[in-house]
Amino acid sequence: MTFNVHAARFGALAAILLGGVATSASAETRLNLADVLPEGNFMVQNAMKFADEVQTATNGEVIISVKAAGALGFKGPDQLTAVRDGLVDMADINISQQVGVDPMFGAEGVPFLIDSMDGLKAYHAFLRPVFEELAAKHNQKILYMVPSPAQYVYVNKDIQSIDDFRGIPVRGADKNTVDIISAIGMNGVVMPWGELLPALASKRVEGVATSATSGVDGKFWEFLKNIYPTNHTWGSNAVTINLDTWNKLSAEDQTAIEEVSAKLEPVFWEVSRQGDVTSIEEMEKHDMVLKEISPELRAQLLEKAVPVQEAFFERVPAAKEIVDAYKASLASN
Repeated sequence: MTFNVHAARFGALAAILLGGVATSASAETRLNLADVLPEGNFMVQNAMKFADEVQTATNGEVIISVKAAGALGFKGPDQLTAVRDGLVDMADINISQQVGVDPMFGAEGVPFLIDSMDGLKAYHAFLRPVFEELAAKHNQKILYMVPSPAQYVYVNKDIQSIDDFRGIPVRGADKNTVDIISAIGMNGVVMPWGELLPALASKRVEGVATSATSGVDGKFWEFLKNIYPTNHTWGSNAVTINLDTWNKLSAEDQTAIEEVSAKLEPVFWEVSRQGDVTSIEEMEKHDMVLKEISPELRAQLLEKAVPVQEAFFERVPAAKEIVDAYKASLASN
C-alpha cells in the first residue's frame, strides 16, 4: 500500500514536470529556412543574423534554423514552390529563378535596364508591390529582399571586342541572363549553382555570368582568369515564409518579425554593396584580373540588349508598364 502511495505521488510529480516541459515546448515555434547558397555567402549570413534577431525580438518564441548549401534537397528554382506547398516553412529565394512559376519574376532582371544599386532601389518602389502580390498568390509572404551585387562575366579569354565573346559556353542562373549573354554571342547555359563547379571542372562551361560574391564562393580562380564588369542584369533574393505558417504565429510575434525585417533590410543592402568590393579584392589576391570594358564595347553590349528587352516585354507586357512608370519617374526628377 505504501508503495502505491509513493508511486502515485511520483506519477503526479512527473505529470507536473512533463506538463511544464510541454507548455514550454508549445511556446516555441521552430521553423526551417532553406538556402541553396554556401554558409559563407553573405545572403546566408544575413539570414542567420535575421534568425538571431527574430529569436531575441520574440523572446525565444520563434526559432529559425537556416539550412544552407541545399541541405534540405531543394535547388534554386524549387524554392518558391517548396514554400508554397509547405514543404519548408521559409526560404531564401533567388527571384529571377522563379520565372518558370510566373514570368513576371523576371521583371527585375531586364538586361541593361538598371545601372546601379541606387537605380535598383528606385525601381523597387514600383516593382516590389508586384512581387509581394505574386508571393501572396503563391501562399507566402516576403519578409525582406536583398539584391545581389553588380554582375560580371568571368572567362579565360582576353576580350577586346564583342566578337571575342563568340561561342564561349557561359553559365547563367536564370533565363534573362542567358538570353542577354547569348545575344552578345556566348553560348548561354541555364544551370543551378549546385551544378556549376563540376561543369567548370569538366569544361562543360568555360565562363560564368554572376556576382563577385559568387565568384569567391566558387573559388573561380581555380578555373578562370579574367573578370569583366558587364553589369548586364540585376536581381534580388527574397526571404519568404509560408502563409499558413505565418498565420499560426501570434500577432505579437508577427509584428516583432516585421519590425526586425524592416530594420535589417537596409543593413543587408549595404552588406551586398560592400561584398562586391571585398570579393573583387579577394579574387585579385588569387591573381584574377578585373578588366575594364571600353566605351565602344559597352555601346555594342547595349545595342545587343535592345531586342532582348523587347522580346521580354512581348512575353510579359505587364512588366513593360512597370518599367515605363520607373523611367517616367526618372525623367520627372
